[in-house]
Amino acid sequence: MSDRLFDRLKADNASAWIAYTDHAFVRALADGTLPEAAFSRYLVQDYLFLIQFARAYALAAYKSDTLADIRHAASRLLGIVDRETSLHLDFCRGWGLSEAAIEAEPEARQTMAYTRFVLERGMAGDLLDLHVALSPCLVGYAEIARAIGPVASNNPYRAWVETYASADYQSGASGEIAFLDSLMERRGGPGRFVSLSATFGAATILEADFWQMGLDAGR
Repeated sequence: MSDRLFDRLKADNASAWIAYTDHAFVRALADGTLPEAAFSRYLVQDYLFLIQFARAYALAAYKSDTLADIRHAASRLLGIVDRETSLHLDFCRGWGLSEAAIEAEPEARQTMAYTRFVLERGMAGDLLDLHVALSPCLVGYAEIARAIGPVASNNPYRAWVETYASADYQSGASGEIAFLDSLMERRGGPGRFVSLSATFGAATILEADFWQMGLDAGR
């Protein structure tokens, strides 16, 4: 088994990880059969999700005790606030979803469940706890896009897959895996793995619930 923390966490929660990365929502994205209503519901909630992730990185800056870690958190926070939210809204417009309509939509229970779990782990624990809770989303999307691979040109979800399969996103995911190892070396130890694995497993289940929320909207 790999010595990398992320790989150990994933192996320790293998069934939850498969349920998340091989969810019916993901399979329908891959073959282009996902109902548009399901994808639209996902897109709206994913925007609201991003806002809470921005808060998580603000918390990460507060939880940091080195300038390098503060810069790491600030870079990710600014990336979400200045770039990702705007790109997401542009993408949503292509699906007939206006900014006003998206911002008027309440957060789904599944959106609140995962994002507030992440924030709670960050507030109750330290920077390592917070990043472990974030990692199923950050790294999972990269793994999902790689597993889907090239999609047919007529697949309506091709742009979504290509976004997360891009070199830029894949590099960011690899960087997060390396950052987890750095945090574990500086802040962890053998006795922490059990609690970190529990956090990772819970976050992974909540991510699968987020897919299911979108899928249910298409039925």
